[in-house]
Amino acid sequence: MARQVTDQSKVSLLALALGVAAFGATAIGALAIGRLVVGRVLVKHVHFRELEVDTLTVRRLRVVEHDGPTR
Repeated sequence: MARQVTDQSKVSLLALALGVAAFGATAIGALAIGRLVVGRVLVKHVHFRELEVDTLTVRRLRVVEHDGPTR
């Protein structure tokens, strides 16, 4: 009767590769979720006394002028 001998180094290398792939997928998923969360943070009310912009691309711009006192 012939015995089948499995090479332990190949099995452990495969397990290590699967573990690394699972860890990488988890890390990429966490980064993607973090990017979505940060992208949804909105600044609702900001006052600038002076603003300097080198390059600005605007799809829609609404300018509202107030005649009242400034803060």
